[in-house]
Amino acid sequence: MSKKITELFNIQYPIVQAGMIWCSGWELAAAVSNAGGLGVIGSGSMYPEVLREHIQKCKKATDKPFGVNVPMLYPDIDKHMDIILSEGVKVVITSAGNPKTWTKILKDKGVTVVHVIANTKFALKAEEAGVDAIVAEGFEAGGHNGREETTTLCLIPLIKQAVKIPVIAAGGIGTGRAMLAVMALGADGVQIGSRFVASEESSANINFKNSVISSSEGDTKLMLKQLTPVRLLRNKFFSEVQEAENRGASVEELNTLLGRGRSKKGMFEGDLDEGELEIGQVAALIKEIKPAKAIIDEIIAEYQAAKKELLSGF
Repeated sequence: MSKKITELFNIQYPIVQAGMIWCSGWELAAAVSNAGGLGVIGSGSMYPEVLREHIQKCKKATDKPFGVNVPMLYPDIDKHMDIILSEGVKVVITSAGNPKTWTKILKDKGVTVVHVIANTKFALKAEEAGVDAIVAEGFEAGGHNGREETTTLCLIPLIKQAVKIPVIAAGGIGTGRAMLAVMALGADGVQIGSRFVASEESSANINFKNSVISSSEGDTKLMLKQLTPVRLLRNKFFSEVQEAENRGASVEELNTLLGRGRSKKGMFEGDLDEGELEIGQVAALIKEIKPAKAIIDEIIAEYQAAKKELLSGF
């Protein structure tokens, strides 16, 4: 197992919890960090003072490193960054924007910076910007996704040969065997989102959690490609979006249909009809809500068993 990520973040296992909006509050971040991974607070759904509260609560709940995910399209990003720096957060994972904007500012303050990408072009731009590592997120991932629709199996080798900095694989990873597979492709660590949605500490609504563990193969699809591609679980809202896209709806009409607060309505408030339910393809493998520590322990045990099994065959 590569030590690049464990040494970079000073953690036990090279497992990074994704900073998922409405699902990744301080309780999940602290639980993941306490279990040996890197817990991450998802700031994209938080007002600045709410973010401060989550950071402060996380610091009280764990003495281990944790990070904050910041979507760079967030309108109050300046306030978020000021809070992150004033509260002494040591790891920031940026996404959905130009990494040059904040990387140097953060690194000059001693912050480790990671940027999320979905193609080689932006991996190179992130490396040029000076980030410490990148998350390479494949097509299977939940939430917002790359337009290229490159699968993790293809993306990781492409990114690994393009950059010299550590690569964290994401997209379709929710088991120890999947973790071993991307490590074999050259990844130095993994980022896991969907599996932690269905954790006891996740701030996702129980209705959403139950819909995840009851989902099957083919129940998610990448939608809204004219706006920002996002992988959604099938529901009434999904069907409305699909119908609109099939008849060639304009960007304006899709924006109106999306409206405001759809993701909060679905994932945080539990409206399974009208809400936006963001989850990855790996949801079909998730059949039980568990504590974050049990999830990590299970992944590591399966990783080690699968590695031993493979080695015994040679």
